[in-house]
Amino acid sequence: MNANEKLARVLVVDDDTLMREVLKALLRDEGFEIAGEARDGHSALALLERVRPDMVCLDVNMPGMSGIDVLKNIRSLYPDIRVVMISGDSSTGTVRDAVGFGAVGFIIKPFKAGKVTSALHAAMRTPVDSPFG
Repeated sequence: MNANEKLARVLVVDDDTLMREVLKALLRDEGFEIAGEARDGHSALALLERVRPDMVCLDVNMPGMSGIDVLKNIRSLYPDIRVVMISGDSSTGTVRDAVGFGAVGFIIKPFKAGKVTSALHAAMRTPVDSPFG
């Protein structure tokens, strides 16, 4: 992170514990602050109100509530929070839905550390435009 970028606070949401740990380690190494973590969409939405992160790293396929549904909720409730989707599902429909509902980035699993960090830095520079407003 360069001197002009403020320390971004990130919420990590993934149903896989190991994936959350890997993402948190990558984020910390890059100077991001971990605002919190959640293993499913419902927990993530409950946590958002309390921690108010600058960005959310959000898995697409999770039990209970999909990442796309969580994204829709985030964009309507917290239009200033940037969302970067992370998924093993790179189908055109999934990527189109994610971008269409306001994700500012999409990282495909399995990923290389450099891809994640460059995507997150780019996301912090991307203006957030709510498709709902």
